[in-house]
Amino acid sequence: MRCPFCGNGEDRVVDSRESREGDVIRRRRECTRCERRFTSYEKIESQPFQVVKRDQRREPFDRSKLMRGLQVACRKRPVSQDALERVADTIEMAMNDAGEREISSRDIGAMVMSRLRELDPVAYVRFASVYRNFEDVESFVKELHAMK
Repeated sequence: MRCPFCGNGEDRVVDSRESREGDVIRRRRECTRCERRFTSYEKIESQPFQVVKRDQRREPFDRSKLMRGLQVACRKRPVSQDALERVADTIEMAMNDAGEREISSRDIGAMVMSRLRELDPVAYVRFASVYRNFEDVESFVKELHAMK
């Protein structure tokens, strides 16, 4: 670690603390040359998931996109933001448990649908109508009857 003030490559750690979440360590350091103090942060580097789209393009997993989809499906429904965060958390945990670094958008959509089906039937139907891209009213009605 180089001192941001004088560029010296030697310092000593004065204090170390874990963040509240436990995912970051904050270290207070003191330069051995100029004796000025500075802070560094240590965080485990994680490899992001790659989402394989229907056309086989790959893009990094984006939790905010997942949350937007959940929020749109649950708009004007009695579903709390905390409940949506829990759904997103369970989906991310399932992705981690799978052990793969790539996941298809279809698999993510299926996980979302199964959780929305339990959470709010109307939100489930809204999401399914976009996700499944129903070609006609009959296939949509079949999906509704399958919910019974």
